[in-house]
Amino acid sequence: MKLVAALILAALMALPSRAETLSFGLFGDTPYTAWERQHLPELIDEMDREDLAFVIHDGDIKSGSSECSDASFLDILGVFNSSKHPLIYVPGDNEWTDCHRRSNGSYDPLERLGKLRELFFADGHALGRRKLALERQSHDSSFAPYRENVRWQAAGVLFVGLNLPGSENNYHGIKGSGPSPEFLARSSANRAWLEQAFALARSRQLAGILIAIQGNPGFHAAGAGRAPTGYADFLDQLRRESMGFAGQVVLVHGDTHRQRIDQPLENPDTGETLRNFTRVETFGSPSFGWIKAGIDPANPRLFRFEPRVFARPVLQ
Repeated sequence: MKLVAALILAALMALPSRAETLSFGLFGDTPYTAWERQHLPELIDEMDREDLAFVIHDGDIKSGSSECSDASFLDILGVFNSSKHPLIYVPGDNEWTDCHRRSNGSYDPLERLGKLRELFFADGHALGRRKLALERQSHDSSFAPYRENVRWQAAGVLFVGLNLPGSENNYHGIKGSGPSPEFLARSSANRAWLEQAFALARSRQLAGILIAIQGNPGFHAAGAGRAPTGYADFLDQLRRESMGFAGQVVLVHGDTHRQRIDQPLENPDTGETLRNFTRVETFGSPSFGWIKAGIDPANPRLFRFEPRVFARPVLQ
């Protein structure tokens, strides 16, 4: 009997801990146009009227052809800080990797990334009017520059933010030869942060983990053996970690402006879909909206997602 009891206890300890009900918002790839910038406060007001624990913007706070000026950054920072809910932001390619373009002002991308870190990731809290404490990777002296890589826990789920943007994750850098020194250093930081996150989720027996990035890593291209070089290692790690995790895994990203919710990861040995993994792509310009997401312990997939299209005013 003692052996049976011990086996039952071991099995129970291996199960994910019970999650709690929680709602949060997801949006990104906005504002691109003058119209979107005009109505961005209304979009945030719409989320403010909901009972949300926090909101996540998954990158691209400007278009790829507009200037990467301090003024443009400060403008969006002001809007983000007006959010009633804590707002977590991960950087997109339009606000740093692509800033060397003439139409963007011919900036040094690394200098622009430094400015983003100074403005948007200045302390240990999320943006917005209500404070939410975040753990930043920069607390580890080995990864001191990476203030934008964050994590926090809520309702039995670990949430993770990574600086993994579009434009092939800055693999080629400005010179186009690749892999750029910046890409190699940041990839090492991202790899360590993701590994630590899954290890933490397992040790705490959490029910789920949600990862927010900006770039579309190219799931279907990866399945056909054509994964973009800048995302290949990330996808391999994500697949391995998801297969070794008892709970549910969600990857939230933007970049390709096609709102969708699917399950694109497969077991490389069997070709079977990984049923504990879900990809959520947020709306992107010219689509304008957000996704009301939630943790639902009664849902076998743990998470629920409800796309909300912003109601554009009717022109008279």
